This record gives sequence, C-alpha cells and structure tokens, in this order.
Amino acid sequence: MLSRGVLPSEDLLPRRRPRLRRRRTARTTARYGRRMPNTFRISAAARLLGVSDDTVRRWIDQGVLPTTGASPVEIPGAALAERAVALADEPDDPTGVASSARNRFVGIVTRVQIDGVMAQVDLQCGPHRVVSLMSAEAAEELALEPGALAVASMKATVVTVEAPRG
Repeated sequence: MLSRGVLPSEDLLPRRRPRLRRRRTARTTARYGRRMPNTFRISAAARLLGVSDDTVRRWIDQGVLPTTGASPVEIPGAALAERAVALADEPDDPTGVASSARNRFVGIVTRVQIDGVMAQVDLQCGPHRVVSLMSAEAAEELALEPGALAVASMKATVVTVEAPRG
C-alpha cells in the first residue's frame, strides 16, 4: 500500500507502448484519404465542374472522364482540367453586335430591382453571377426581367448589359 504524498516507483507506473508508424499502402491510402497529388474524387470533381456527382459518374461510365483505377474512384487533374475547359465554351452571342470588349458573358437575368432612377440587374452567366447597376430607364428600354437572355460585357470597371432585339 502506498502512503500519502509518496510517488510510486517507475516500475509500478503503466508503460506507454511505442507508437508504430504505418507504412502508406493502398489500403491506408484509401482509408485515410492520402491520395496521389492532382487527383480528385468524384464529389470534388463535381463541385469543380459545377455538375452533380451522378453526372461525373455518367461521364466516367461513358469514357468521357478517365480514372486512375484507384478505389475509391479518382480522376486525374489533367483530365478534369480538359473537361472544365470544354464545358466553359461560351454559347453564341445572341446580340449579333460587334464589340471591342473581350469579357462578354452570355447569361440569364435572375433579378431586376428598380429603385427610383437606378436599377440593379443580376445575371447568372454559367457559374458566374454578374451584377450591374444602370439607370432604370436603360433597364426598361432593354426589357430586362427575370428569365430574359442578356449579355454582360465588361471593360475595365464598367459592366455593360446588352439584350437581343426582337
């Protein structure tokens, strides 16, 4: 029996087992999520491409996206980048207007908020949300309303919104 205030000898203390370092094997890689650099799992690829997990799985089944053969399924970063560039191809500009502005985004008007002499127009251009402040008169002239097709063109800090006639 131990008396108060006296520490037990080291022999009586429980010994700590030395911590073993695990080798990285395919099993531990899959288990702990350590992957090859520049590979992406299906959910991460879907988020980056702006599509659903099911769409990415469908593309893999169709051979559109290759995989590394690992389990769980991983997609090489280079193949994902190629697909992202292919998806980013812009639709044709419906205005048919020649312009020197190179930053032009075709999109759909999602909101028009008119307050006095000014209007705020929100467009969804692919994965990008573009907001433009313009005169209420311009918004009415362009017949901008939610669901309307429009083109946002940017030059420096100015955003110009154009709508097709007709």
